[in-house]
Amino acid sequence: MLKEASKQFLQKIKTIILILLGTVSWSLTMVKSGIGFWGANGHDGVWHIALSESLARGSFNMPTFAGEVLKNYHIGFDLLLALFHKVTTIPIPTLYFQIIPPILALLIGILTYKFVLNWTKSDRSAWWSTFFVYFGGSFGFLIGKGESAFWSQQAISTLINPPFALSLILLLVGLIFIQRLEKKNSFWNYLICILAFGLLIEIKVYAGLLALFALAILAFYNLFIIRNSKFLILFLGTLFLSILIYLPFNKLSAGLIVWQPFWFLETMMGLTDRVGWLKFSSAMTTYKSGHFWVKGLLAYMVAFGIFILGNFGTRIIFLFRKIRLDEISIFIYSIIGAGIIIPTLFLQKGTPWNTIQFFYYSLFFSGILAGIAIDEFFSKPKHSAPMIRIIGASLVLLTIPTTLITLKDVYIPSRPPAILLSDEIQALKFLSDQPQGVVLTYPFDSILSKEAEANPPRPLYLYTSTAYVSAFSAHPTYLEDEINLDITGYDWESRLLGIESWYKESKQEKSRAFLKDSGIKYIYWLKGQRALLGEGQLGIKNIYENSSVTIYQVE
Repeated sequence: MLKEASKQFLQKIKTIILILLGTVSWSLTMVKSGIGFWGANGHDGVWHIALSESLARGSFNMPTFAGEVLKNYHIGFDLLLALFHKVTTIPIPTLYFQIIPPILALLIGILTYKFVLNWTKSDRSAWWSTFFVYFGGSFGFLIGKGESAFWSQQAISTLINPPFALSLILLLVGLIFIQRLEKKNSFWNYLICILAFGLLIEIKVYAGLLALFALAILAFYNLFIIRNSKFLILFLGTLFLSILIYLPFNKLSAGLIVWQPFWFLETMMGLTDRVGWLKFSSAMTTYKSGHFWVKGLLAYMVAFGIFILGNFGTRIIFLFRKIRLDEISIFIYSIIGAGIIIPTLFLQKGTPWNTIQFFYYSLFFSGILAGIAIDEFFSKPKHSAPMIRIIGASLVLLTIPTTLITLKDVYIPSRPPAILLSDEIQALKFLSDQPQGVVLTYPFDSILSKEAEANPPRPLYLYTSTAYVSAFSAHPTYLEDEINLDITGYDWESRLLGIESWYKESKQEKSRAFLKDSGIKYIYWLKGQRALLGEGQLGIKNIYENSSVTIYQVE
């Protein structure tokens, strides 16, 4: 009895240590950002802040494309962020970078452990599954590349995409309540499942679509094989809620997905910042264009194998788990399969690589199954304790390099890739205290940005096209963040042409008419930025100036 109690105590300690280590390692990708910006935070993080600031003002317009309603975007996370800001009065950047990330990381670890423990009744399965969820990585380090050498981000970068992290929490909650449904068909179990899976579509559309597909498969299996309709009810309820909350902001989103098979395989082999095996890439495209079908089929099969093995890393051992046809397994395998097939065949307009986010869920659930597969392997009587320890240590050593290398190269360096200059912080703070109005900024200069790339940290205005003026001034901008405008399907090119024409306009009446007709109230210029006409001719007055920034108000 004492020995068993001691064993359980040690297991709890191991679990607590694992979850704390996972939470800390994930949080390191976020908590340093706010003035300097590491990883994708210089663009993606700034966008979420801009959108949340807009939602906190009660606006459902596009914050970087003034006058247009927000469309084709899942706003669930940003809406929650805005709500937390309103309730707590904590600044949105602080919530986004320093407070919410550790909470999300901790919840994912706890829920993963609880879900797997409920499912398998094995502490060891739960521990290993949680390990892979936190530390699963690609084999990119084996070819001297980074975490996304095979295109997909890995576990360490989960919090860089907070809607993705939040969607994992909802998926885990939904699965835990599916487990409860298996025991008791109560109204509350159904309701929580429907809410968890139904809200996914507005948190992360990729997760919502995958969950609906998995529930449809589960409903079909139960209806026609088990002769039970309980999952049909769950699927229909989730589908109804998903449609109800999805359509208002995404009526035209279906056209954003296009048929483009094997694009990820071709670019993975052909781009030097990915696998970059150029001779192999050339052979693939030659076989395809020359209609050498047998050679082409073999080449693409090899590339697909590299894509799968490279991305899954040690999590590939999930394939050796004996497949069972219980409800949870059907749900998980359906998501893994769809998460692989969709990006293999389809791309997203504007930003084609966005469909790789379907694959993130395949990696997440493969980590859970990999942990269970290890426990099943270790539980066989023929495997001795020393052998188990050697294999376990080997798995850890082959899994964690991606995490360690990514932290070292991307998130821990003292010098960030992008920074918000102190003069701009002061100017944007001043602007945030002014009455609401549309801000006109200078068009993003990709040539100057490229020239500044060799000398980091780049100021945000030279980093990439971001939403930083809208984010840190809490005002809508006339045109910012062309990347997200592309993704969401706005005709920003036409507006950009109008802005560029205005900067060159020599006629006073036309220049003033542009500002009035566009509803522009403020102009935000950095040193050296200006229009052809002067202040008096444009009808604007200087309301703020420091050594780097001048802000004008349209009279």
